[in-house]
Amino acid sequence: MGTRTVYRIVVRSELSARYAAAFEGMEMEARSGQTILMGEVIDQPHLHGILDRINGLGLELLSVESLPGEPYDNETSYPPTTDRAVWKEWES
Repeated sequence: MGTRTVYRIVVRSELSARYAAAFEGMEMEARSGQTILMGEVIDQPHLHGILDRINGLGLELLSVESLPGEPYDNETSYPPTTDRAVWKEWES
């Protein structure tokens, strides 16, 4: 366990398990017409790669949240979701 940057990315549509390979290393949870992707992002190029993949698949990006740097163990816990920065997709 260590301090890492964890992101929570939300897209419109409930994605099936077949999309998991496109977002390797991210947890996927589909519910209420949305899919939440959560996991460690190494750096800005890695984040942009994930966002490019979302765009390339024709998915609608709803939000991207950077969670505070807290100890994060991918198998057992997620950092708290308070006091986080939130970016909403720009409307075209």
